[in-house]
Amino acid sequence: MSAGADSGQVVGAAEVLAGRRRVELLRRLRTGSPFGGTIGLVGVVLALAIVAVCFLGPLIYSTNQVDVDPLKAFLPPSGEHPLGTDSQGFDVLGRLMEGGRASLQIGVFAALVATVIGTLYGATAGLAGGIVDAVMMRFVDVMMSVPFLFVVLIVSTKFNSSAWSLSLILGLFSWLIPARLVRAEVLSLKTRDYVLAARSMGASGPSLVFRHLIPNSLGVVVVNITFQVADAILAVATLGFLGFGLSYPHTDWGGQLSAGVNYLLSGYWWLIYPVGLCLVAVVLAFNLIGEALRDTLDRRRTL
Repeated sequence: MSAGADSGQVVGAAEVLAGRRRVELLRRLRTGSPFGGTIGLVGVVLALAIVAVCFLGPLIYSTNQVDVDPLKAFLPPSGEHPLGTDSQGFDVLGRLMEGGRASLQIGVFAALVATVIGTLYGATAGLAGGIVDAVMMRFVDVMMSVPFLFVVLIVSTKFNSSAWSLSLILGLFSWLIPARLVRAEVLSLKTRDYVLAARSMGASGPSLVFRHLIPNSLGVVVVNITFQVADAILAVATLGFLGFGLSYPHTDWGGQLSAGVNYLLSGYWWLIYPVGLCLVAVVLAFNLIGEALRDTLDRRRTL
């Protein structure tokens, strides 16, 4: 049998093994250990509940979130307004739904942008190795030394504060950690037999990256993206709290929290506690999901 046929068999066998590993990962994600499964289940249920309230809630509970009505300002929680009204007469529950929808959309999209850029960058650096890898990772080190929030604040002031612009800004400045994680994974994967065999058969760099390295790094990518979503939501809340969030009539949880702080000492607790609890809950949910996924991935590697 020729060397080419032998290499082809190695590649085929290795791809079958990689497929079995991914199936095993999905099985463990579904079953898991009692502790890890409970953590993941709590995170998923909490995240689904928040998503349902923010995206399906407005279909049931519809309020005017555009026209200011000073006559209805600072109304306490009641049957008509379950969470009261704010300083402009807006229903707080409806405002929470709208702000949560915007925060989740920005967080998820920013995490996807950061993950795509970081995955491609890290895989390219890890596969290239040598001086190319060193230069690319030194650039990452330099970027990580720049204060993230400071840069995002400067850039956000130059653009209209919309959900899409904030998502792109956050995504373009938060891909560094995914890049380092994927690069470290690729450094290990590129020494595997199926990658060496594919190289010996003349596979190009893009083919190695998209066919072998990235698919077998999905465990790290999936775990990281949950933390990226939580970090992006916190970043959106920080921008909104500092006054650089979404422009009126749109809102986000950070802007609502900032407005509520001004009236906390006046006894209007419904302006700060509900939005604060929502922010803590959504960040906790994605972090619990990420912890459960990371626990599953670590157990898989010990097999």
